[in-house]
Amino acid sequence: MAMCFLKPHYTHHLPSSTSILNSPFPKVSPTKSLFANGSSFSTRIPNHFRARPISSTPTKPFSFKAFSSQISASAPKPDEMPARVGFLGLGIMGSPMAQNLIKAGCNVTVWNRTESKCSPLISLGAKYKSSPKEVAASCDVTFAMLADPQSALDVACGEHGAAKGMSPGKGYVDVSTVDGATSKLIGTRIKATGALFLEAPVSGSKKPAEDGQLIFLTAGINLCDRSLFETVAPLLDIMGKSRFFLGDVGNGAAMKLVVNMIMGSMMASFSEGLLLSERVGLDPKVLVEVVSQGAISAPMFSMKGPSMVQSLYPTAFPLKHQQKDLRLALGLAESVSQPTPIAAAANELYKVAKSRGLSEEDFSAVIEALKVKLQSQSKE
Repeated sequence: MAMCFLKPHYTHHLPSSTSILNSPFPKVSPTKSLFANGSSFSTRIPNHFRARPISSTPTKPFSFKAFSSQISASAPKPDEMPARVGFLGLGIMGSPMAQNLIKAGCNVTVWNRTESKCSPLISLGAKYKSSPKEVAASCDVTFAMLADPQSALDVACGEHGAAKGMSPGKGYVDVSTVDGATSKLIGTRIKATGALFLEAPVSGSKKPAEDGQLIFLTAGINLCDRSLFETVAPLLDIMGKSRFFLGDVGNGAAMKLVVNMIMGSMMASFSEGLLLSERVGLDPKVLVEVVSQGAISAPMFSMKGPSMVQSLYPTAFPLKHQQKDLRLALGLAESVSQPTPIAAAANELYKVAKSRGLSEEDFSAVIEALKVKLQSQSKE
């Protein structure tokens, strides 16, 4: 019989106003609706869906005083979990996220543009609906993980989009990486139906998604949306290791773009270092080892470095998505007149890599763009 497992988790909150800071978290009980007009979130969970006690104890979380404060020390109660969960978009990230929900015992309904991608999840016990509208109509809360802003907008607000199936008492959680304007537009359309909206882009790639180790960067339009954050917290904890509430919609998207801007720039610089070490007669494999033991050690370098040395780029985060995120981050920076020369230079390298047919390769394949430049110089 399926069990629902809850992991140790860390939660952080960034208040967007004094009123939010002074307001207590909404209390949710299995017998009382979360919302005054009646919510399907209050559906009682069957006994087989309850969580086992957690035997392991998490280490003490780091201090995050400058930006957030830790809120909940206790795991959410299983009776507070949405009974029916929808998942839209089953790509490199969405599929393992939905699988983790199914394996934890959640009642999941899925949809994907390419229907065949639903088959592995259906074999695990998921239900299938033929449109985002039907998924949203049949579920208490619906997650969406789409590749780009236009796809996220189409799936949420299109002719057969999720908004057409939303109503009071339901919730929509967009975990796609989009720009703030797109996130706000989707949120406004969802809220117009009386449903709640949460933007929740994730930090992490394929392996963290598979392992349930993602970081959720969430935000809402108003205080009611923060209550959706609390309601879906057990589901976020199945798919991730920590979650942040960052205030107003757009803040989650901005945080994700800043993180991915840093990541893309780091990978470009790391690629330069690997090639330079080889050029001057050093062993790039030793460089990876040296870096891994110093102050600039990063899991990304240790995991991807050995493959990059062999010119292998198994896809965990597609290069086209990294370039898209850099483009959006540069747009964000321009909107506040923030110079970002390093990210701009990195973006050009990713564009070169895309032009070389590397869009579907891992973003570490950006090193190939530098190799092209090196070859051009050698011919001159």
